[in-house]
Amino acid sequence: MDTDHAQGTYDEALERLHRSGPERLGRLTNHAPMVVEALAARGRSDAVHRWLDRYEGKLEEFPPGFEPVTEAGWREALGDPRRLADWIDHFRRAVAEWPWRDVLVEWWPRLLPGLCGGSTHPVIRVGHAVRALLHGGETAPRIAELAQGLGYWAARHRPVTGIVPISGAGGAAGAAGALDRVPRIRDGVPDGFPARLAAVERLPVWAADTTEPDLAAKRLTGLVRAATHRYATHGHGEETMLVHAATAPNAVFRCLPALPRALWAPSLQAAWTAAAAVTAMYAPADPLSVHPTGALDPDEVFGRALTHGDEHVIKLADTALDVSDEPALAAVLRAIELSAPVAG
Repeated sequence: MDTDHAQGTYDEALERLHRSGPERLGRLTNHAPMVVEALAARGRSDAVHRWLDRYEGKLEEFPPGFEPVTEAGWREALGDPRRLADWIDHFRRAVAEWPWRDVLVEWWPRLLPGLCGGSTHPVIRVGHAVRALLHGGETAPRIAELAQGLGYWAARHRPVTGIVPISGAGGAAGAAGALDRVPRIRDGVPDGFPARLAAVERLPVWAADTTEPDLAAKRLTGLVRAATHRYATHGHGEETMLVHAATAPNAVFRCLPALPRALWAPSLQAAWTAAAAVTAMYAPADPLSVHPTGALDPDEVFGRALTHGDEHVIKLADTALDVSDEPALAAVLRAIELSAPVAG
């Protein structure tokens, strides 16, 4: 992967963004930290500030604090969106006192059950931050970005409960087949991620027997590939939200090198639950055929996503380049086709 992480543009963008909050308009996500990392990782640092200039009108001030998070009371504060600033401050203090990897390892199993909170955006933000730290080097803005992502995750933490397992998907059959077996939620559920997530009642059991770390990583890679490919045929069910069926498990995968191997199998299961739940919430009844990408190479496809400008299109393109095959690139072209381009 071509990367400009070592250059100062990415850090400058983070310093610019950390004056803003992780959300806007009540619960919509500030996608800018994730997009600028994707641009830097793909050798497009020259576009970072130009893209930010267009997005800046969506940024809101950093939220006020409510009540400090304490070691004795963190469980009660988990999942409380009023505590966004408190949680971020908690992790700022943690990464100032301890190595960032130690903080991540301590909190990963605590946060993993709530991976679907915030429409999966918090874990995606953490995945981008960890990739930058691992591949671009440790700088103060990047460590601060990890603290922001972890704090956002803690404040929006939401476990998925009450799901009836559907047996028979197995692990060896592959993630694509398991996603095909995910039942759609009932009709008539109101729009909005929380309401639709609450309507998910049944999900296939897939790869639940996986305990060996390397096999968990392999199956997680397969899940990212299958969900990315599936967007090319099913993205029209909801062009924005179905992106997360691919980008959320990929964020988990990006964190594996910074985590103990004992956490890899639980990470696979949490990623599967998120990808399957998003599929159940938004998948259309019928697929579309896939258009061939022709002679386009990955860099050209990413360039088209950047020109389009939509944050979800860019992030899907970033994940598709990790998969790096023709069906994945076709998924990006589908996202460009379905999504409204950003003006300006």
